Amino acid sequence: MTSLKHLSLWVLAGALFSTPITQSAANSKRPFTPSIERLDPELDQVIAVSASVEKLAAGFNWSEGPVWKDGALLFSDVPENVMYRWKEGLEAAEVFMKPSGTLVGEESKGRQGSNGLGMDLSGHLVICQHGARRLARVETDGKQTALATHFEGKRLNSPNDMALRSNGDIYFTDPPYGLDGGNQSAQKELSFNGVFRLTPTGGVSVLVRDLTFPNGIAFSPDEKTLYVCVSDPKACKLMAYNVKEDGSVQNGRVFFDGQSMVGAARPGLFDGLKVARSGHLFVTGPGGVLVLSSNGKHLGTILTGVPTGNCAWGDDGSTLYITADATLCRIKTLTSGARWK
Repeated sequence: MTSLKHLSLWVLAGALFSTPITQSAANSKRPFTPSIERLDPELDQVIAVSASVEKLAAGFNWSEGPVWKDGALLFSDVPENVMYRWKEGLEAAEVFMKPSGTLVGEESKGRQGSNGLGMDLSGHLVICQHGARRLARVETDGKQTALATHFEGKRLNSPNDMALRSNGDIYFTDPPYGLDGGNQSAQKELSFNGVFRLTPTGGVSVLVRDLTFPNGIAFSPDEKTLYVCVSDPKACKLMAYNVKEDGSVQNGRVFFDGQSMVGAARPGLFDGLKVARSGHLFVTGPGGVLVLSSNGKHLGTILTGVPTGNCAWGDDGSTLYITADATLCRIKTLTSGARWK
């Protein structure tokens, strides 16, 4: 869920807060200029012609990894090592966890904070922590439990985003964005940037080894297909894999090639994504949030004018919340999240 804009990152801690802050002016060099680009009539089935993008909060360094929990939206400001909480009626987003991605006492090491956020089957918050280089669960008492830290005896790079399978498996991506120097970092122990699976019993297995910068990840509604964004400025694409009964994947192929869209006119790379109950994909990428049909047709784009990190379903499941660089925004849709109940 982190674009190449931010290559060095931090890690998490245990204190939970609810301290309101006053958002400063947006620090993006580009203005947030939302609109909706309609390329195909099918878009009208998922986003009403009358729909518009609503700006909720601003002033973040790089907003990322949103998840809806307990009637509010949690999201990360990765470089600032902070997790925020936004809820209807609040004057501003409030600090929910700080530090969010580094262990307590290690904040001064200069690593960035939490990135992708998710929930397990029990409703516990699960965090991709760049600085701590791990996947961690937040327990009811606020303490954190490390879920995945190593593979074959080597430290993970910096877990970035995750997708929950209905059997409790957590699939996650592990690019090098949390390491100083990225792939050239002396801290990097793995020889690849992988896609991994974490089972409820704690087993960690690698599913994909051959992607340059795996990032956002999500399942199709029937969980038979796994989608993975590749945030490579030279090969910006969305991959699809068949999910086998044993949880492994096969038949990797390019589901949508976005390389021709990459450029100054449409800032950003494929980063995060969510899948609707209808099978439509909402993929943050060049220009904002691309809306794709279940067969990979580009139907339109929720344009933001800025590099856009990720998105998540909220409210009754039909509102799409979007973290767009310095801004948090949302749009009402005519569909809902694939796993929303």
